[in-house]
Amino acid sequence: MVSGKIRLLLSWVLLLALPCYLTDQWTKWLIYTHMSIGNGFTVIPGFFDIIHMRNTGAAFGMLQGLPEAYRTLFFTSVTIVACAAVFTIFWRVEDNSWILKAVFCLIIAGALGNLTDRFIFNEVVDFLSFHVGRYRWPTFNMADTFISTGMVGLLIYSFLEPKKT
Repeated sequence: MVSGKIRLLLSWVLLLALPCYLTDQWTKWLIYTHMSIGNGFTVIPGFFDIIHMRNTGAAFGMLQGLPEAYRTLFFTSVTIVACAAVFTIFWRVEDNSWILKAVFCLIIAGALGNLTDRFIFNEVVDFLSFHVGRYRWPTFNMADTFISTGMVGLLIYSFLEPKKT
């Protein structure tokens, strides 16, 4: 039974989490090597730009004011705890739902993608910029997209999945 669970976990990691992680790192590498910080280009006028930004904080720049050593320790600890929790839930859950396993993989891939940036750059490379007129959504990256998609999927799953008695 244990070897079957390990095989299942590794299959999901190799089939979904690893490709998502590699996509995140590849897109960030393209931005890092081809654009200087603050530069970019318009993809859809008035709506979507690619622009090289950096974020030393969390989502929407929170915690940017913390000293670097504290930020590094905080983000590393939070990522390790979150990934350990997701792996534990993945391991223990008896539900064979592919949706549940997929959202866990997305969350892990995104968390590790941003953690990799923090180890390499001491900040996260962001480049996806959506806006309508003067209103802009904070710039983000593929890892953020994977985390957000995974969290929304988990929320939807928790409401739609029939409860077992």
